[in-house]
Amino acid sequence: MILIKGATTDILIEGDRITRITESCQGDGPPDNLKTDEPSPCLIIDATNLVVAPGLVDIHVHFREPGFEYKEDILTGSAAAAAGGVTTCCFMPNTLPIIDSVEALEQIKKKAADSPITVLPICAVTVGQKGEQLTDFAALVEAGAVALSDDGMPIKYDEVMREALLKAEENNKIIISHCEEEEPMVKRDVRLAAETDTRIHIAHVSTADAVDTIRKAKAAGVKVTAETCPHYFSLTEAAVEEKGSLAKMSPPLRKEKDAEAIIEGLRDGTIDIIATDHAPHSVKEKSLPFDEAPNGIIGLETSLALSLTFLYHTGKLSLDDIIKLMSINPAKFLTLNNEIAENSAADIVIFDPDEEWTVDSSKFRSKSQNSPFCGMKLRGKVKYTISRGKLVFADK
Repeated sequence: MILIKGATTDILIEGDRITRITESCQGDGPPDNLKTDEPSPCLIIDATNLVVAPGLVDIHVHFREPGFEYKEDILTGSAAAAAGGVTTCCFMPNTLPIIDSVEALEQIKKKAADSPITVLPICAVTVGQKGEQLTDFAALVEAGAVALSDDGMPIKYDEVMREALLKAEENNKIIISHCEEEEPMVKRDVRLAAETDTRIHIAHVSTADAVDTIRKAKAAGVKVTAETCPHYFSLTEAAVEEKGSLAKMSPPLRKEKDAEAIIEGLRDGTIDIIATDHAPHSVKEKSLPFDEAPNGIIGLETSLALSLTFLYHTGKLSLDDIIKLMSINPAKFLTLNNEIAENSAADIVIFDPDEEWTVDSSKFRSKSQNSPFCGMKLRGKVKYTISRGKLVFADK
């Protein structure tokens, strides 16, 4: 049993559910109106002057397992997520083997069952992510796939993408498109979604032109949603000169005007979701010459703080906007209900929006340390994360 005591509201958690929400009462223990016959001791969290919000939902992470566990595995990735206030993660299928079959999916689901947070699979659109033959969408969805994506291997052929959009719609799932050549592929994908009257989700938007394309498509009634990542509104291409391969990613960092367009897209609803694209790599890999080093950065343990620092504390977005972009909207994308209400699942993040701290990736829970934010002072810190009614992170 967990009791979250706030300035105006108390929240009681029993098992994996929120069982009661009442006006806050004084005292150190559970107030009379929250006492139960539950024999287990009650953990009391003082959330006075802290923000209590639905747990963050990250629809775009790479946990590297199976095949690349030296970079990350499901348990270390989940621990990093919990430290970042994330209670639900969706992992991409570019593992070894690729998650393009029910057999591969079932194996990874067994691993994910031990995670302290909810870990959901996104499966490949095409066999081997080769962009040619579609996987068995119906079987994968039946086995638990929450979306379909070839992630870092964008689907080149219009006819394959068209068929994929239609098959995904038949199975009530969404294709997540990784647009390597971002601007022309975003235009292509929203055009195909319009022609087939199907849904499309554009991953990690990074350019002003892409934002404009998505904005116009939404205005025209196209069923398009989009995400961006904290690095696309907090960094520009100038970071590459200072950080080298630690700032190498795909899509790459852009110009200041693009970062500004991303923020405006978040402000006006063009971009629906903030996700991390958490992409762990070893120190050895990221130490290679820039052209040889792999793309990607870790992001789970900095995403909320970056969003608060660069969006909320600059006055560009409200606190409610941040929670909507990082929790409410991605939960809706997955058709999950993560509101804080009686009888709802007890997935909660508690954070101090004002606490300052300096990024040090050597102290992260992730196996990898490839963050371009090391040494940066951020404002906003996760204090507690509760997943399925259990305290899975506490800032010490």
